Amino acid sequence: MPYPLFDRRRLRLRPLAERQHDLTLDDFLPLDAPIPPFDHPDLDKLADRMVQARHRERPVVLMMGAHVIKCGLSRYVIDLMQRGLLTHIAMNGAGPIHDFELALIGATTESVARYIRTGEFGLWQETGQINEAAKQAAAEGLGFGEAIGRLIAEGDFPHRDLSILARGYRLRVPVTVHLGIGYDIIHEHPNCDGAALGAASYRDFLIFTHTISQLEGGVLLNFGTAVMGPEVYLKALAMARNLAHQEGRVICHFTTAVFDLLTLGEDYHREPPKTDPRYYFRPWKTVLVRTVADGGESFYFEGDHRATLPNLYRQILARLEGKP
Repeated sequence: MPYPLFDRRRLRLRPLAERQHDLTLDDFLPLDAPIPPFDHPDLDKLADRMVQARHRERPVVLMMGAHVIKCGLSRYVIDLMQRGLLTHIAMNGAGPIHDFELALIGATTESVARYIRTGEFGLWQETGQINEAAKQAAAEGLGFGEAIGRLIAEGDFPHRDLSILARGYRLRVPVTVHLGIGYDIIHEHPNCDGAALGAASYRDFLIFTHTISQLEGGVLLNFGTAVMGPEVYLKALAMARNLAHQEGRVICHFTTAVFDLLTLGEDYHREPPKTDPRYYFRPWKTVLVRTVADGGESFYFEGDHRATLPNLYRQILARLEGKP
C-alpha cells in the first residue's frame, strides 16, 4: 500500500515583488570598503600558501556556506576568481538561491519568522526557475552549478555582476552545488524534480572530486559550512586517494583552513574527545585534523566573515602587488 503524498499542485506561489527582503544591493561591500580589523598571525601564512599554490598551478578551493553571500561578500569571491586565485567554488543548496535572487531583483533573504506563520516561506514564483535549470542540466548532462550560472549569465538578470555562479560560468571556473533534498526552498515548489536535482548535483560532486584529486600542493578553504563542506570534501578525498594510491601518487601535502565562529582554542590540531560537544563540529576533526594528518597543514580563524574574508583578500592582493 503506497504512502500518501502531499499534493504540491494546490500550493499558491507569490511573486518576489511582494516579498520583504532583508538583504539588498546596498548591503554588499565594495572591494575598497573600510573593513573591520582582523589580526591573526596565521592569516599571512594562508595568503602565502594560496599565492604559492597558484604559482605552481595547484588548485585553491573555496567551500562556502550561503552566509558568505548574505554577509555581502560576493565581490571578493568574484574578484579572486577573476585573478585566478580561486579555481573552484563549492556551495550548499542555499548559495545559488541567494545568488539567483540577487542577480534577478537585487535583493534576497526573507524573514523565516514572518513567512512561516502564513505558509508562504520559500514559495516565490521566480525562484522556481532554478528547478527548470536543474531539469535542463539533467537533460544536457551538465552540473547544477553550471546550469544556473548559464541561466544567469545569458538571461535577463540586471544584477548579474554580483553573481558568483554567472562569473564562474563566464570564466570557466567550476562552481558546484551540493544539495540535500528537502533542505532548500526550491524543493517546496510544484515544478521540483527530485531526480533532476539529484542527477545535476551528483555530477557536481564528481566535478568536485576531480578537483580534489589534484589537491596535492593546493589549498582548501572551508568558509562557514559546518556540514556540507567537511562531509562532501571527506568523501571526495577518499575517492581521490583511492585512485591516487592505485597510480602511485599521494594527496597529502596541502593546506586547509576553516573560517567559523566557534571557539576551538589554540590546540585545534588535535581533535577533541567525544566527551567534548565540539567533537561533533565536523570542520574541526575532518578539515583541520584527520585529512591533513599525513603531511598537510591546517589553520583555524574565528571571526565574522565580514572581517575575515576581506582581510584575507587584502593580504592576497598585497602579495600579488609585491608588498610585504
